[in-house]
Amino acid sequence: KNTGRFVVLWVSYTTMNVKLKDAQNDDTGRVLAIDPGAKRIGIAISDPSRSVAFPLAVLTHKSLLEDCQGILDLCQTNQVTLILVGIALSEDGVENPAMRHAQKVADKLRELTIIPVLLWDESGSTRQVKLDSLAAGVKRKDRHGHLDKNAAAVILRSYLERDVHEDTN
Repeated sequence: KNTGRFVVLWVSYTTMNVKLKDAQNDDTGRVLAIDPGAKRIGIAISDPSRSVAFPLAVLTHKSLLEDCQGILDLCQTNQVTLILVGIALSEDGVENPAMRHAQKVADKLRELTIIPVLLWDESGSTRQVKLDSLAAGVKRKDRHGHLDKNAAAVILRSYLERDVHEDTN
């Protein structure tokens, strides 16, 4: 169901770059979710119908530009039409370093691509991965390690589930 979604384009006359702004509205194609950490970046991707989230990769943090170029390489390889950047929203509304880092990643991606980039609440995603592992009966020794790409899948799943609920209303 179309709820009056729209795409806004603007032109920066200093660089003459056309940027796509707020096009979350295209309901087709793969979504790539990012869990940006200080050391590692978890990446997950949806199927083209946006029904299932799959853990995809973990990138090691190098620099903001190199990280974003690696993310965009994955976008190109997987024909991504929307990028979600996980942001840990604080309960008290106070900005924290993780929020600022996520915002910088989103801003740099927007600078480098016309693929729409959205910030998405990732609060509790790593905790959810740990709970899911426990529920699945994963042994303690196998639960350790990098949870980043699975956390990105949790972020993506929350977006996809919200998207489904909106469409059914």
